[in-house]
Amino acid sequence: MGQYGVMMNRVCEMLDVEFPILAFSHCRDVVAAVSKAGGFGVLGATAHSPDRLDQDLTWIEDETGGKPYGVDLLLPAKYIGSDDAHVDKAAVTALLPPEHRQFIDDIMARYDVPSMPEGESAGQGLTVAPNQTDPLLDVSFAHPITLIASALGPPPPYLIERAKEENVAVAALGGSPVHAERHASAGADLIVAQGGEAGGHTGEIGTMVLIPEVVDRVAPIPVVAAGGIGGGRQMAAAMALGAEGVWTGSVWLTTQEAETDPVVKEKFLAANCWDTLRSRSLTGKPARMLRTAWTDEWERDDSPAPLGMPLQSALVAEAQARIHRTAHRTGSGSEELDTYFVGQIVGSMNQVKSATQVVLDMVDEYIDACERMRHLIGE
Repeated sequence: MGQYGVMMNRVCEMLDVEFPILAFSHCRDVVAAVSKAGGFGVLGATAHSPDRLDQDLTWIEDETGGKPYGVDLLLPAKYIGSDDAHVDKAAVTALLPPEHRQFIDDIMARYDVPSMPEGESAGQGLTVAPNQTDPLLDVSFAHPITLIASALGPPPPYLIERAKEENVAVAALGGSPVHAERHASAGADLIVAQGGEAGGHTGEIGTMVLIPEVVDRVAPIPVVAAGGIGGGRQMAAAMALGAEGVWTGSVWLTTQEAETDPVVKEKFLAANCWDTLRSRSLTGKPARMLRTAWTDEWERDDSPAPLGMPLQSALVAEAQARIHRTAHRTGSGSEELDTYFVGQIVGSMNQVKSATQVVLDMVDEYIDACERMRHLIGE
């Protein structure tokens, strides 16, 4: 491992990587770049169709020459319709209250957001029901993945059993010590303790408080830290707290490879660390995202309460597609509404770099931070 051999630990051994830097991204280019650079790319596949997932995983394998990588899926234990294993778009749409549909129509009209062209699909929201996720799991396990990550709940028994059969490690994300203990009891091989600073679905406990408590509660299972981590100094802090790696997401959204909406990417580059909030307005569960006119509309006193998952994502799917499609137009109201998930680290994301450079900069800064602490101890 050369000059970086000092970073070898249980997470590196489990994933067969040089650096315990796990990079979550919906963009296959980012996943491949991070894995090629010695980290571990994790493809967020919840919005993928089975065919697209198969294509992306095949591309990643060809691009990286067989470097290790993983897949992340939303497998929540509770959601609207969870009592019915078969949930389709029509069934979900039928449950959307008229007043919520009217609220969305009103926003679109007031901000003058154009309709979708005839015949152009807007998607169907998040994939969370077993009849939707099972095909994605089949595709994932048909490829040589090293890790499967379960978000929004303990990994279900069928996932643990199948992963063991396929010799694939299972990671589970949680925002509290209680969640972490449930993941450990369910059989997870790796616990991702995610502080409230993180982008996307997250709890309210800060990373600095969460990590050591989770490490103590789930020992000897290795813990990876998430939330507010975008550089080597945060990585060194996480490792000092007992984590054996870091789970990063937001920092990749402004990389050269990222497929982030150009308008949103520019907003990220200009944002400060206080320009985010936790909102249920996109998925129905609390998720940290950039504050924009969209989140402000849902924070109004007279706005309806967001629906549960997956109803909320189904409610807003077409509206979000219309917003993203036209946000680049000069003077468009879509630009004011345009938002995306991002953590508080966005305040430090003010320069476009390649994903490879982000990995290398993080490693160098981590080593510098460790050397500084070594000198402090020596003094």
